[in-house]
Amino acid sequence: MENKIKVLMATSECSPFVKVGGLADVVGALPVELNKQGLDARVILPLYRKVKIKYADSLNFMGWKMVHMGWRSLYAGLFSLEMNGTMFYFVDNEYYFNFDQIYVEYVFDIERYCFFQRAVLDFMGDFMDFEPNVLHCHDWQTGMMPMLLDAHFKKNGYHTDVQTVYTIHNLKYQGVHSIDVVKEMLDLPGEYLRDDFCIQDQAINMLKAGIVFSNSVTTVSPTYAYEIMTDYYGEGLNYTLQKYAYKVSGILNGMNDLEYNPKNDDKIPMKYTVKSYEKGKAACKKSLQEQLGLDVNPGAPLCAMISRLVDQKGLDLLLYVIEEMLYDGMQIVILGTGDPYYERALADIASNHRGAMCACIDFDSGLAHTIYAGSDIFLMPSIFEPCGLSQLVAMAYGSVPVVRETGGLKDTVTPYNEYTGEGNGFSFANINAHEFLFVTKYAADLYRNQKDVWKKIIETGMKGDYSWKKSAGEYAGLFSLITGIPLETVKEEPAEEKKEEEKAEEKLQESKDADVKEEAKPAVKKAAKTAKPKASSAKKTTAKKVKKKED
Repeated sequence: MENKIKVLMATSECSPFVKVGGLADVVGALPVELNKQGLDARVILPLYRKVKIKYADSLNFMGWKMVHMGWRSLYAGLFSLEMNGTMFYFVDNEYYFNFDQIYVEYVFDIERYCFFQRAVLDFMGDFMDFEPNVLHCHDWQTGMMPMLLDAHFKKNGYHTDVQTVYTIHNLKYQGVHSIDVVKEMLDLPGEYLRDDFCIQDQAINMLKAGIVFSNSVTTVSPTYAYEIMTDYYGEGLNYTLQKYAYKVSGILNGMNDLEYNPKNDDKIPMKYTVKSYEKGKAACKKSLQEQLGLDVNPGAPLCAMISRLVDQKGLDLLLYVIEEMLYDGMQIVILGTGDPYYERALADIASNHRGAMCACIDFDSGLAHTIYAGSDIFLMPSIFEPCGLSQLVAMAYGSVPVVRETGGLKDTVTPYNEYTGEGNGFSFANINAHEFLFVTKYAADLYRNQKDVWKKIIETGMKGDYSWKKSAGEYAGLFSLITGIPLETVKEEPAEEKKEEEKAEEKLQESKDADVKEEAKPAVKKAAKTAKPKASSAKKTTAKKVKKKED
């Protein structure tokens, strides 16, 4: 127990408490899996209003401190809550966090997360009764923490053994603000205000500070780790990243398979597995078409997109060729909100193609699950995509992805090869609308005319392992490397989990067999009188069928 690697993750959002994007999914799932693998991983985030209201009865008040912010000293309360075998801490301050929304206004957000970062470091250790070996920071909202740890604590003999890991979920958002304001709020010593530390284009850049001062930098996919060192994807920080390339690595995100699994998903019209997907997806597709007012046509390739409606997601490529896709006989469903320009454009096209297209300018979790289950083709023509979660969910639900070869999309989607039969989706290389159209039409053609090929692509996607287990193992290895603490081996748990799953399958099968026997009791008795020797061979046949079904 004493040798467990202790990790504290600092984040601005975390599922299931608060979610805006993929960051919440990562920080909600990764520590849970790390704890299963023998680490002691915990999370700290702001106590937003919606969390305070929803979990009021579960939050445990641990104490408070006055946190320095420039000339002011402000109250910060610390609360805790345990969920899924993981401890979550919350930093309370009503002035900064008592809002319905997570992000309020950019300049104010800079101040809010400056306060949060200072509070976390003040609480860490004796007050929290938890001194981590690794402080794992996520995105710009926690980017200054490795520098503050060095400037305010390590130089004064505190937290000297704490190592830092900084994960970039999206390089585009960097936490940029004026030097004087941030210097005062964080009480930054003058020697840290340097171009090679945290200054970029004559302003404080929090993300840059995280890259420079952390012991290790990770991104959410191997390809994205490479891409951000280039001029096109580097967002002005490519030279900084090249300088520190020795500590940059890409670890692919996993998927929360407890939430996204068609086998036990209560949000879809019919549950299914890789063995029963044809019937299940057909029922989900019919239900989706009826629900959204589309023509109920099982032969029409139903293409879906669930996304923030912003330029990063390739909306311009889609808008350029969407009329041709509809003319080709595809049905299109879009779910999401974002830039008003894209919202209006998609809604206008949908209103002119009733029965063939639906633009749901909203975010409805239940509908999202049904779209994953009911769609045939899933569209992700992203300009850049650090990792992407939707393509993993789509494949798990048997919806075949069409993606652009960038970031995590390139790492997870293997394009179909007609010569070898390999592949779990389709991809195109360039930011080109007609390349996107050509590949999507090719996918639709296979869907219509080559059912065996399409079936194999779906089954390859559904059988993929998109869980957090492998990714968490890579993070655990990284934490072990930078701290020098060996990993504890946890051998039995996965096997036990598998056994439990097998037992559940066996019970389900026994129950089904019992129902069949009950319905056919008279026939069985009659057969037993006339042909007793064959009873044992019948049992063997049933056993073989059960075994085959389990396999």
